Amino acid sequence: MKDVSIIDIFNSDVSTHAPLPYANEGIQAGFPSPAQDYINETIDLNRELIKHPAATFFGRVSGDSMIEEGIEEGDILVIDKSLEPMNGDLAVCCVDGDFTLKRILLEDDCLKLIASNKMFKPIEITADDSFYIWGIVTYTIKKNRRRRN
Repeated sequence: MKDVSIIDIFNSDVSTHAPLPYANEGIQAGFPSPAQDYINETIDLNRELIKHPAATFFGRVSGDSMIEEGIEEGDILVIDKSLEPMNGDLAVCCVDGDFTLKRILLEDDCLKLIASNKMFKPIEITADDSFYIWGIVTYTIKKNRRRRN
């Protein structure tokens, strides 16, 4: 199966502030607790998720090559172009003019891009490939699959 991931890229706009109610004491995943008692602070997702505004972009995932990692079609990626890539990073890469989302695997003198879907083979990068790492994914924002609003 050929990997034909398409990632729609969007600029981040950190000029706006949108403080939202925030349950700072956490939300129980076990026994319920009265959450309204804890909603006394706000959180601004721009300040929380974006550390390098001039180098940060958003991308919407298309395709299923990272499905076993929980990254699905429609999820939004926060991508930081200022970070130095490291082994194991989740990265948006450009291979021969096409964007793809993969894990970076450095082995000896070999660079591979690894999917999280058994249907996709690793992509081995050679000297013949036009290749660069466009940015490192710092967060994945999940789309609620039960609600299609």
